[in-house]
Amino acid sequence: MSIFGSYLSYFKEIKKSYLLYGGILLVFIVWMLFLDTHSWTIHDELNDEIEALELEQDALTKIIRDDKYAIQQLQNEDSLEHFARERYGHKKKNETIFIIELSDTLLNK
Repeated sequence: MSIFGSYLSYFKEIKKSYLLYGGILLVFIVWMLFLDTHSWTIHDELNDEIEALELEQDALTKIIRDDKYAIQQLQNEDSLEHFARERYGHKKKNETIFIIELSDTLLNK
């Protein structure tokens, strides 16, 4: 019985140490995932924000590229006149402009 009792006390000591180290590890993991200033949840939010900003940057880059192309095209006087006629309805003196709208476009309004 003394051998069995010594083994039992030995296993109880091992069990206590594993519980202690396991508990410390569990507290550390919870702390790092949720409570720390560099936690996983904050990193996830920041990654989502980075993705949104990158999408916005791509959209703005496309708009800038299109605007640069439009500016380049408007350097020509004929293109500038064509742009003013289409967008703003400008016309020359003694000129009549007829705007023709198809029936399909009237339904979409």
